[in-house]
Amino acid sequence: MNTRTLAIILGASLAVSVAVNLFAATAAYTVLNGRDPAEPPRQEKADYRGRMTPRQILADLDPATRESVREALKSASLRARPDFQQARQARRDAVTAAAAEPWDPARVAALLEASRLAEARGRQTIETEALTLLGTLEPTDRAVVAQMLNARSGGARDAGRDRSPAPR
Repeated sequence: MNTRTLAIILGASLAVSVAVNLFAATAAYTVLNGRDPAEPPRQEKADYRGRMTPRQILADLDPATRESVREALKSASLRARPDFQQARQARRDAVTAAAAEPWDPARVAALLEASRLAEARGRQTIETEALTLLGTLEPTDRAVVAQMLNARSGGARDAGRDRSPAPR
């Protein structure tokens, strides 16, 4: 066998060996870091904080009740939307004011306070509507929907959320 043929064969063998080893390493990594096979596949992910999403919470309700609850929460979030938009805008303005010259700490503090108050008004609107809604439900359904009160934010609020990106 001449030298050139031997070089081609060794080069091809090396390429095949690298490919097989890469495949084996990827398979091993996937097996070691993948989902536990005993764990059932999740239909929906929890939100990034590890809590159940509103859709997961409401999944246990009967379809007619679930739809009326969704409509009531959507209505509440739409009523609270202006307050949440005002809170986000005040927070963006505070960030801009904090980076501006001359530095005006009183203005930044006032904008942050305005943001907190607007968010509190929005949350109060949603929570008041949620209490009214809970009063209309059967005890078993009320126990399911009441889980949504545990969330700090999100849930019903996100239905009316302004998804425009914040200026950078």
